[in-house]
Amino acid sequence: MTSIPEALLWCLSAGTAAAVVLAALSIRASGQRKALRGRLTAAEEQNSATLHSNTELSARLRATEAEIRHLAGTRLPDLTLALAHPHVPVRGLMDARFTGSETDQALNAVLEQVSEAITKERARVDAAAQSTLRGATTTIQALLYRLQTALQEMQHRYDDPNIAQDLLNADFLNEQALRRIQATGVVCGAWPGLTREDSYLAELVVGAASRLRGYERVQVSNQLRDPVAVVARAVEPIAITVTELLANALHHSHRELPVTVTLQQGNRGASVIIDDYGVGMHEDEVKAAMELLASDTDLLLTQLGDPPRSGFAAAGQLVRQYGFGVHIESSPYGGVRAVVYIPGDPLLTLLDESTQPMSVMAPLPRRSGASDRPAVLPTGATAPVPHTPTPHTPAPAAPEQASGMPAQSDPAAAPADGGLPRRRRRTPVTEQEQEQEQSLPRTDPVRERSPEEAASRWAALQQGTESGRAAAHTEPPRSPEGNAQP
Repeated sequence: MTSIPEALLWCLSAGTAAAVVLAALSIRASGQRKALRGRLTAAEEQNSATLHSNTELSARLRATEAEIRHLAGTRLPDLTLALAHPHVPVRGLMDARFTGSETDQALNAVLEQVSEAITKERARVDAAAQSTLRGATTTIQALLYRLQTALQEMQHRYDDPNIAQDLLNADFLNEQALRRIQATGVVCGAWPGLTREDSYLAELVVGAASRLRGYERVQVSNQLRDPVAVVARAVEPIAITVTELLANALHHSHRELPVTVTLQQGNRGASVIIDDYGVGMHEDEVKAAMELLASDTDLLLTQLGDPPRSGFAAAGQLVRQYGFGVHIESSPYGGVRAVVYIPGDPLLTLLDESTQPMSVMAPLPRRSGASDRPAVLPTGATAPVPHTPTPHTPAPAAPEQASGMPAQSDPAAAPADGGLPRRRRRTPVTEQEQEQEQSLPRTDPVRERSPEEAASRWAALQQGTESGRAAAHTEPPRSPEGNAQP
């Protein structure tokens, strides 16, 4: 048997060991390759996720920048417009993904801060404007009162009928300017500028109508049961309110259509109901008017429109200050109905017609057993005891009113039922009776009046005119108890 050399055995053993080592190294390298491939795959996935996240962040950043541009270019202008016109909506987010996010909260905080800053600045600027207007209207109102006094003195001074008519026309125009200035001042928080005596409600309404152009279209129906009067402190505010409501009715109805005014008496107060047959008001206009009349919030001049309409605003200011009420609604006749409610406590009282007769220009009340019905009296007040004149002793006649309407005589006589004295109108004289009276022979020769006599008679006429205006509240009374206070 052939023997294997030792050298060869050593070589075989070494080769076998090397093969085992190489096999082990190969297995180890294979595992390392697999681990390396896994790490490479994870790195690739992480890189892909990073790229996707970067893409989303870039898109969100671009969307946020777009929202900021939308805020500055659209939402803030909408907000400033909505603060002046509440019906204008403010647009929301452009991208709904931001709803409820921190970005949405931050943008809303910006809107709230801007809104608060704009509101405060508007209030400050409007307060300054109202203060300026209040001072200007007070000065102008005082000057117009002085002009009114000067016109009255000129009416006393001149006896020429043409001059007298021109002065009356100028006085009426001055009354128009005074009414507008007075309403503007009231809107800006000024005092109405006049003090009055206790005045009959019927006289107050007639006097309010006489301040307006087109007063002849106003038809007043007096349904009061008692001689209801407004207390002194509320006379001018209620007169201003009724004037503005009548002006609105006259302006928005045809010049040939009447405006009806009804005076009603209830258990707890009295009402002045104004109906016109004009174009009417839409629901949103009625709502806006009622907000001006009943709102407790501070009024801004910018809310009155361009040009500003101060009628309802002035009435609303007076309603809040003096405690009466005004309601606006659609009229059954297609126009607008305005109701001024005056509570009996504390704004109404009763006057004695025998000591303070009602003006003949005021409409006669339709009384039926008035002395047996309850009167509208404030708490703790008592009805005055009327003095019934005898048929041979007529009560003093009411003064005349120079408002462009003819005056009538007003003797009082005792009624058959023993109630309050009622006024009688003079029966109109026909043209035929006037001609017959003029054709009768005169026993005394007609002589011309001297300048002194003419001036005396004209002065007497003007005194009656002035007293009538004071009674109808078309101008400040000359008596010490009711002097005008500009």
